[in-house]
Amino acid sequence: MTTDTRLLDPGFDLTLRPMRYPQFYEMYRDAIRNTWTVEEVDFSLDVNDLKHKLGPAERHLIERLVAFFATGDSIVANNLVLNLYQHINAPEARMYLSRQLYEEALHVQFYLTLLDTYLPDPVARAKAFDAVQNIPSIRAKAEFCFKWIDSIQDIRRIETTEQRRQFLLNLICFACCIEGLFFFAAFAYVYYLRSRGLLHGLASGTNWVFRDESCHMAFAFEVIRTARSEQPELFDDELQRQVVLMLEEAVECEMQFAQDVLSGGVAGLSPKDMRQYLQYCADQRLAQLGMPRHFGATNPFAFMDLQDVQEVTNFFERRVSAYQVGVQGEVAFDAAF
Repeated sequence: MTTDTRLLDPGFDLTLRPMRYPQFYEMYRDAIRNTWTVEEVDFSLDVNDLKHKLGPAERHLIERLVAFFATGDSIVANNLVLNLYQHINAPEARMYLSRQLYEEALHVQFYLTLLDTYLPDPVARAKAFDAVQNIPSIRAKAEFCFKWIDSIQDIRRIETTEQRRQFLLNLICFACCIEGLFFFAAFAYVYYLRSRGLLHGLASGTNWVFRDESCHMAFAFEVIRTARSEQPELFDDELQRQVVLMLEEAVECEMQFAQDVLSGGVAGLSPKDMRQYLQYCADQRLAQLGMPRHFGATNPFAFMDLQDVQEVTNFFERRVSAYQVGVQGEVAFDAAF
């Protein structure tokens, strides 16, 4: 394999030296340093909150939220294995993807523990685990994800410019819509509850997941930036038009979930504000792609100003939400939200 191989050229380059993309190797090293375990999360106060501090509307919100969490990261992991790993032709990038796959499994474990703790009733728990089948608002999100995952499932080698564009649209959906919109909307619900002093364990674990997801997005955007720098013609007007349409569809899809989650009437959260927040997040993703903002929305949630995943103790948390291994680098608020 020659050193002038491009990132999306077909094949499996096995040579780490000379390293063509050291930025991906550094991301892998940072991820190793950012290690945490589910056993560190203390849910003891959450159980009391669920029983004595949350009303029916908030409990419905939580039940829907953990039902989405139960399947969301599994969808992400499947895309990593089935589509992304085989087409990103740099061993240092595949090292990062291997680490990301571990982190997605860790998130699944976190949400499994969350479900077992929050939903002691076996029937309710089984329904949550099968949310893709029996909760329409979650099924709609899953179908949106599968549409883009399946779009390149039959491609074994990326040979043509059009196939490269298909791959980039998959990756853009993965970074901007699934991790960058669906999950960040879910995080907003968590941090709203935290702003009311509720569910410390959920907020603490979500801080760690938030940091992981921010790093996953940073990697995906770097892959996109690198591919674009190597082949600028990939980002033609049609691809950019498709990206805007994709984000518009994702916002509408997530709004179905918001209408469901907030159907009981949750004080301090409204579907109108959630739409504005989703549009704000979508504009942030477009900016990360080097594209013009489309919606022109601002962040409507003052409680999101409390969000800080650096090594600090939140007012409502009982312990520092830092990783157990030394962390380097920063997650910028504006880049994430």
